Amino acid sequence: MSYFDAASAAPLHPVARQALQASLDEGWADPARLYREGRRARLLLDAAREAAAEAVGCRPDELVFTSSGTRAVHSGIEGALAGRRRVGRHLIVSAVEHSSVLHSAEVFEAAGGTVTRVPVSRAGAVTPGAYAEALRPDTALACLQSANHEVGTVQPVAEVADVCRAAGVPLLVDAAQSLGWGPVEGDWSVLTASAHKWGGPSGVGLLVVRKGVRFAAQGPVDERESGRSAGFENIPAVVAAAASLRAVRAQAAEEAARLRELTERIRARVPELVPDVEVVGDPVGRLPGIVTFSCLYVDGETLLHELDRAGFSVSSGSSCTSSTLTPSHVLKAMGVLTEGNVRVSLPPGTPAEEVDRFLSVLPGAVGAVREKLGAPSVRTAAAREDALVVDALGKRCPLPVIELAKVIGDVPVGDTVRVLSDDEAARLDIPAWCEMRGQQYVGEEPAERGSAYLVRRLS
Repeated sequence: MSYFDAASAAPLHPVARQALQASLDEGWADPARLYREGRRARLLLDAAREAAAEAVGCRPDELVFTSSGTRAVHSGIEGALAGRRRVGRHLIVSAVEHSSVLHSAEVFEAAGGTVTRVPVSRAGAVTPGAYAEALRPDTALACLQSANHEVGTVQPVAEVADVCRAAGVPLLVDAAQSLGWGPVEGDWSVLTASAHKWGGPSGVGLLVVRKGVRFAAQGPVDERESGRSAGFENIPAVVAAAASLRAVRAQAAEEAARLRELTERIRARVPELVPDVEVVGDPVGRLPGIVTFSCLYVDGETLLHELDRAGFSVSSGSSCTSSTLTPSHVLKAMGVLTEGNVRVSLPPGTPAEEVDRFLSVLPGAVGAVREKLGAPSVRTAAAREDALVVDALGKRCPLPVIELAKVIGDVPVGDTVRVLSDDEAARLDIPAWCEMRGQQYVGEEPAERGSAYLVRRLS
């Protein structure tokens, strides 16, 4: 079985396993106590903090350990907003932030705050200018991920930090996906990360608050972790997290070059092997191990099951999953095809042979799903008598696009097709299909049920 979902959770690094086992015998006592066992635990905790701070590029007394990366994000946003409540109640986030950031923004908004969601390009990146335009006199905090968790696009953190610093606004950076590859550049104010993203144990997060940043920890006061993270520290896990971060960093440059070559191979070969595929994310400014693509006429959940049976564990931002009928907010913000989405995120050490095997298996898996769904033959369309109106009401992604593809070949050039659909994904997938197939997306109109999407045949 090949595990290609490191962006969700990287396999436990051997150094993390060794450090975890070793510290179980020494790090079980309360590090706040003065007796021998407590002092040993304190030494382990302090050493882990220093190692993590060195990797981040901050002072040890600026860094605390939390119970998860999500907890670090929530605490960081809440504390920074509370610390600057006199300035105002305005928060800036990008449209492609991790759900932990967006959930915090929703809570803040529900409590009376205002939130500006900065749009991204089709490659998934923000611009510093967009953040400059979003800044207001009452802006308390801005947030920006260092790199996107779904498509791997690296964000211009240093430039955005400069914009925010000039306006006197702190910038919180979610560095979960990138910290294992290197420190986050720029004059940021708050940083969060999660150990399981770089091969550390789950249940350990990092929260860094620079000196001079106004910060008011929320919730009951706790004497541990500078009052910013309540509860008894999981010292064995913390030690393992710091040890694995140092270990992956030592090999980051070499491994990044190797994984980048493998993902470049996937980016180049997938469109050659599988027709009607859109590779998404920035082709250059991206993390080395992540590559994402979307396949027309494919049910994302079914494709993942096909690949799982073939021995590959991958992820998907497709709307076609059993847990949700809405598209990934990242793909939606980028305006790219959402159906049949596959995210391949290679863990360090992935053999090149496994990537080649994945490329050999993928065409058959996609073909099998398309056949099950009755998708049209590649680059062809079957004739139908009702070519001007396609009733796809009640049908879910990717069926509305499949029905459109079946009739477009029988429509005279210059005429339009009216697709009726009540599936939210159709609002994104039909325009994306038009761009991929050289047809004109005319627009959306209200209908008695759902919406009507107008497509004009150009060729």
